[in-house]
Amino acid sequence: MFMALIPLFDENMAVKAYSIFSQKDNFFLDPMMLGTRQNDGAGAVEGLELIEKMGIETLSEEKEIFVPVTNISVFSDVESQCSAPHDRIVFLIDNTIPPIDTYVKRLQELKEKGYKLAVRKLSIQDFENYREVLKLTDYVFLNNKKVAIDKAKVYFGRLYPEIKLCAGGIETMQIFETLKASGGYQFYEGEFYRVPVTKGEHKVAPLKVNYIELLNVVNGENFELTEAADVISRDTALTISLLKMVNRMTVNAGITTIRYAAAMLGQKELKKWINTAVVNELYADKPSEITRLSLLRAKFAEYLAPTFGLKQNADELFLMGLFSVLDVILEKPMEEALQMVMVAGDVREALLFGKGKLAPVFELMTQYEEANWPEVSRQLLLARMDAEPVNEAYVKALGWYRSLMEGGK
Repeated sequence: MFMALIPLFDENMAVKAYSIFSQKDNFFLDPMMLGTRQNDGAGAVEGLELIEKMGIETLSEEKEIFVPVTNISVFSDVESQCSAPHDRIVFLIDNTIPPIDTYVKRLQELKEKGYKLAVRKLSIQDFENYREVLKLTDYVFLNNKKVAIDKAKVYFGRLYPEIKLCAGGIETMQIFETLKASGGYQFYEGEFYRVPVTKGEHKVAPLKVNYIELLNVVNGENFELTEAADVISRDTALTISLLKMVNRMTVNAGITTIRYAAAMLGQKELKKWINTAVVNELYADKPSEITRLSLLRAKFAEYLAPTFGLKQNADELFLMGLFSVLDVILEKPMEEALQMVMVAGDVREALLFGKGKLAPVFELMTQYEEANWPEVSRQLLLARMDAEPVNEAYVKALGWYRSLMEGGK
């Protein structure tokens, strides 16, 4: 089974909800799923399985989660599948669920149980036919690429003023800014928040220079622990974080110097900690989802190492994922960004040219996070890999990220 979380932003670029998109099997590896077996297990709501397995707070702390349901799974016993608070679950339906009495009554039942409803993939021609469904709906997704979104917004504002509108399919920051300026949308969805930078027109903020210097130190060959410790000592937040972590690791707490703490960790662990900790500081002025994406990619890639026969390259894969949005963070083309933090070798080849032994992991990882299941399935088929280890790696990465955030509180 494949599952991915897609963020929904407000106008301030803060993540306010997530959508779960899933596919129960790899149709390329199991063609029978396209025929007689395509409805096997269709009575279960796959997104609820993930929520129940990991806990709703692990996936989306204090936020709603949009969970797609099919024309079959909408009739399943959703309460027995997931114990999460009903008001945090938004069931997401589309035009495969017809606006007939049987379905309208079922949607009414879900609303009476405290669940919320959202609708997507409706064309403007469908709006009138879905009137009874829309009366029950809390959110409507309007795909910026497929509908006249401004006209649709006027329509809903006039006839369904209580419905919250979500603008989807947003590809660039320019489109996001235009839609935001026009107003009227509760959420925004699309790849706009992580679009690569192609022109090096921006200067790096002064506060980031120290972090870049630190990355330069630890990503160089055989770096000196004392040199790294001295750079860390210039930043209060990093200093406190390092001392707290090392003190927790030692039997006799009381480490008070940065150099001693660095020595206690050792070169390998200090490098890994710095690359992770610095990301949080370096990305501080960007949307929180960028930091989350960077860290999730890092751990997802690391967990995929054995599946790709790259167990010995796990640390490089972690770094590849961590720096995969470095161009967005530094507002520089990727080549310039990687030069600034002295990233070279296989990591550079994968991020800059899509080549080398790490590149297949990066390609699969990025397609997976976008829920591009046909492409994910194709890549797994070509690599002769099973789907389950990939999904397990993603789920483990979500759990790791949650524990990382809890540890920072």
